[in-house]
Amino acid sequence: MSIASIDQSLRAGIADGDITQLWRLGSLKNGTCVQGNEENHSRLKSEMNTALLDFYLCPEQFVDFEISGRLSPDAGYFRFGQNACYSRSASGYRASRPDSTLYDVLNDVTVHESKLSLPFDPGEVIDNLRLERYANRNGQGALTRWERSLKAIYYFLRPFMHVKHRKHLQRARLIGWRDRNFPRWPVDTSVEDLCERLLLLSMKAKRIDKVPFIWFWPDGARSCVAMTHDVETEEGREFCAELMDVDESFGIRSSFQVVPEGRYEVSPAFIQTIRSRGFEINVQDLNHDGDLFRNRNEFCRRAARINEFAGHYGISGFRAAVLYRNLDWYDALQFSFDMSVPNVAHLDPQKGGCCTVMPYFFGKTLEIPVTTTQDYMLFHLLNDYSLELWKEQIGLIVAKNGLASFIVHPDYVIEQKARRVYRELLTFLCELRCRHRIWSALPGEIDCWWRARHRMRIVGQQGKWRIEGEGSERAKLAFAHIVGDRLEYVI
Repeated sequence: MSIASIDQSLRAGIADGDITQLWRLGSLKNGTCVQGNEENHSRLKSEMNTALLDFYLCPEQFVDFEISGRLSPDAGYFRFGQNACYSRSASGYRASRPDSTLYDVLNDVTVHESKLSLPFDPGEVIDNLRLERYANRNGQGALTRWERSLKAIYYFLRPFMHVKHRKHLQRARLIGWRDRNFPRWPVDTSVEDLCERLLLLSMKAKRIDKVPFIWFWPDGARSCVAMTHDVETEEGREFCAELMDVDESFGIRSSFQVVPEGRYEVSPAFIQTIRSRGFEINVQDLNHDGDLFRNRNEFCRRAARINEFAGHYGISGFRAAVLYRNLDWYDALQFSFDMSVPNVAHLDPQKGGCCTVMPYFFGKTLEIPVTTTQDYMLFHLLNDYSLELWKEQIGLIVAKNGLASFIVHPDYVIEQKARRVYRELLTFLCELRCRHRIWSALPGEIDCWWRARHRMRIVGQQGKWRIEGEGSERAKLAFAHIVGDRLEYVI
């Protein structure tokens, strides 16, 4: 039975056995019977469930998926309703580009004994988005040889160029960026949309109208805001004290990412000054020359020096310069969390984007994605000295109960014009915080909360659910309700 018929069958009162029989007839006719032995099939089903269970942290009995056929050997783009996906699939066809006509696998989702039978692996799709495998595999995120040569020349000349000269070169690189339809600009919530759709269909298949889960943020906060400052030059370092004054005047604490070598002196006194005022210090790259990810051997050599600096000062967070990144190499870094992956990377030198507004784990590291446009991009590339884009992005993020994370450089808010816009942003965030109960947090606090939440569990039974685990006193029990053809969350 196709998913398009589920609502009709539920309203008509078809028995579970009838639904199962209809599904079996349909799958045999279409040749989509599950292959493999029972043990491997059980393991695969468990892995399929993990992505959604990790997102919501709901009891396991509410999520049960299986694959409806043999997955294709090749990965490509297809649609799941309104969402573009990149993965293998067991039905239809897969396109090589996201702007092609995409096959919609939603029509091939079926119900089998109150389980959802999917023509794709949800965990694989979500990983391919969060880890930007779609970009790395088809070349969208990788630099060509010509681009690498231009990059080398640019970083050689960069120390001698003023911002007003650099921005013209960088604007030339952006030609056609608005024509990219994936990830969605200005905020892509594909992961959240996919999780919501899967939970909704699972609830309908199981004939239930609400599911308990652990709310995303502590104390019932609707969303989260994190302000970060990447210090690029000596002039920016000297402005940090004044920038902390500005943040403090709005009741906001922020993190400062410093370059350990080559750019400016990072003294123990400078680090202590930041920490003594309740702000946070993290590492930004090694020397900000754009070559951290040039090759694996060079990366490991530099990673050892970065780790030494972080260990000496007790630093837990990392960000790569210019948001160049390769998460597959992060095993060489010894950080609790990273902040190098943009939500949508249309304006960045390295294209891609994680397509989520929530933190997520890769290995033992928590990724705290950059979900809004950087100040440099806004002011100098888009020539926009207003709050309109930031407000639009914040609205889309809060609508998904996500994290609005900012990069505002001390170097680029020294001038009064930019500083005025930054103050307007802080004013808006303060109003938002009061009006919608937004949690304003340091990246390290987000890391601690997300790890604590991940270890919590919901126990009990219908009507008597409770949350257990260290830190659960700040956690809130929430429910996902079916309202028409969508989910609504109630704390």
